[in-house]
Amino acid sequence: MASYFESVNLRGFAKWMEAEAAEEQNHAMIFYSYINERGGRVIFDSITKPPSKWDSPLAVVEETYKHEQKVTAMINYLMDLARTEKDNATAILLQWYVNEQVEEEASASEILEKLKMIGSSGKGLIMLDRELGQRKTD
Repeated sequence: MASYFESVNLRGFAKWMEAEAAEEQNHAMIFYSYINERGGRVIFDSITKPPSKWDSPLAVVEETYKHEQKVTAMINYLMDLARTEKDNATAILLQWYVNEQVEEEASASEILEKLKMIGSSGKGLIMLDRELGQRKTD
């Protein structure tokens, strides 16, 4: 997605996507370390190649928002499983992710709604691109 945004000269959007990707890699490594610390073994499986073409920035952000909703559902499933198994340590770890997903969905939703309001306005898109490029990353 960042590469798509770069290709259409929306570098602020690209920066936002790059920051999101880095954050998700960090989150994955927390899971990786936690599983190993608990005596498990992480086995990686192949993932589906992500799309590389979209019709518009709006389409990219719509897909981003849908993906955040999917991640939320997966984390909620894991939380339910941890509670069923009475695995309090895992439930505590997952609670952070539950809270994080509230923020992630809200952020993606905000950008999506702004894009919908902008419509085909080039000036609005440039302003939003500038805003996203100035966002602070952790």
